[in-house]
Amino acid sequence: MTKINKQLELDTVFEALANKHRREIIYVLGLQPCSISYLASIRDLSLPAIHKHIKLLENANMILRKKIGRTNFLTLNRKSLRGLQDWLMQYHTYWGSDEETLENYAQYLSREITKKKTRKKEKK
Repeated sequence: MTKINKQLELDTVFEALANKHRREIIYVLGLQPCSISYLASIRDLSLPAIHKHIKLLENANMILRKKIGRTNFLTLNRKSLRGLQDWLMQYHTYWGSDEETLENYAQYLSREITKKKTRKKEKK
């Protein structure tokens, strides 16, 4: 997959997770597969509303659908969440407390200022 495709896929996942109902659907499906009507009942949403949310989640490849008889069951597609996790983990090494992060940045700025002053002196 190209870098652009990965970015577009990640954008779609973020868009899908931007709504509290869809985040709750992902949470529930992470525990067990569910029918669409069950998801609508626990979120207190109408069937047309839940179908709108499900369509967005399916477009983001976050859920999979399987029809058994007349009932559609949904399950979580963990692959899309792994892409999100991979993206987040690239920043993991920079995480710490806010104080640590701010202190590290202040030290970085101090070093950069010192380097610039040294270069100016060397040019003279």
